[in-house]
Amino acid sequence: MRIEVLNTGTELLLGTTLNTHGAWIGRELLPLGLRVARQTTVPDGEPIADALREAVPRCGVIIVTGGLGPTSDDVTSAAVAEVIGAELVEDAGALRSIEEFFARLGRPMAESNRKQAMFPAGAEVLANPNGTAPGLYVAAENNRAGGCALFVLPGPPGELHPMFAAEVVPRLRELAGVDASRGMTELKFTGIGESDFHQGVDQALAEVAGLEVGYCARPGEVDLRLIGDEEARRAGREIAEDGFGRQLVSDDGTSLEEVVVRKLRERGWKLATAESCTGGMIASRVTDVPGASAVFTHGFVTYANEAKLGVLGVAEELLAEHGAVSEEVARAMAEGALDAAGADVAVAATGIAGPGGGSEEKPVGTVFLALAVRGGPTQVVKRMHPRGRSVFKRVVSQAALEMVRRVSIGG
Repeated sequence: MRIEVLNTGTELLLGTTLNTHGAWIGRELLPLGLRVARQTTVPDGEPIADALREAVPRCGVIIVTGGLGPTSDDVTSAAVAEVIGAELVEDAGALRSIEEFFARLGRPMAESNRKQAMFPAGAEVLANPNGTAPGLYVAAENNRAGGCALFVLPGPPGELHPMFAAEVVPRLRELAGVDASRGMTELKFTGIGESDFHQGVDQALAEVAGLEVGYCARPGEVDLRLIGDEEARRAGREIAEDGFGRQLVSDDGTSLEEVVVRKLRERGWKLATAESCTGGMIASRVTDVPGASAVFTHGFVTYANEAKLGVLGVAEELLAEHGAVSEEVARAMAEGALDAAGADVAVAATGIAGPGGGSEEKPVGTVFLALAVRGGPTQVVKRMHPRGRSVFKRVVSQAALEMVRRVSIGG
């Protein structure tokens, strides 16, 4: 069954609103044994009807998002009615649910919201307990433009996501008639280059019958996507782990920072960070994880030498003799953060992000990372990441978190 996603909204094309629907819907469909064949984004207005006319003849299902609000540019219901050859009529039940929603808020319903109760004749209304925009479903037999089913969902993720689970998934299960045994395993690796990873596993993975393989590389990490039945995915995973098991961060799409927080919680450890060149990015990534307060105590951003001296207790002699970007200062930063925070583990980063500030001895991209563990030796590594500032900071934060992950699992 061919499924396409049609996202509507001028703001998506202007770049003022990030379009996340296609990726999210794709992830939700995969456990059903279904895939998104194409995603299209169009502005508000007549382009919605044009896109539907083009897509209906080639699709089994179209999932439309957005354009169900009360304003003049919310015209998705009208566009659907036009394309399928149905009259736009007011649904009494939908109107009642919208009125009840405003009543719960203690606010009168504006007359413009009445528009949200208008649906193509023959369409099923999809309840929206989280907002004022009910969705709609047009069964294939009610689509005069062709045998294609249409789901139309509100744009806000807080409304779309629960509606998709409650109203779309059950209908798709009935419509699909496909092999739902195929699933996806997403393996996340760090500390390995994309080309080295490909060279290490590509040929062996290609020999696994029924396995679809995909890669996604970002600064400091590579994701391996395995799609197939359970046996094929298990074989693919074994190949990847044989080659790069030490670099495997997670097998369910969990981010490195989420893994770090989970592993530290399991050990009952507290973490502190001491950052210069990363400007707080390591701490920011950790504290983006719900529940990070159970493991994270302090984040020291000691960008200037005075801060390294006064906050972390780095000796002035070390800075004078070796410079701020050095093994010795990185070690002192990590150990100073460990003591100041009373933590169990502390990671520090000091480097040259560029574009200026480098030298022949320490070129742009040089970074020293240190990991101090209470009761254990402090590790210091030197790395080279000669990239732009934003990528440099991301890669360095990735390497720092990987050091924490490794020590948290005893690696």
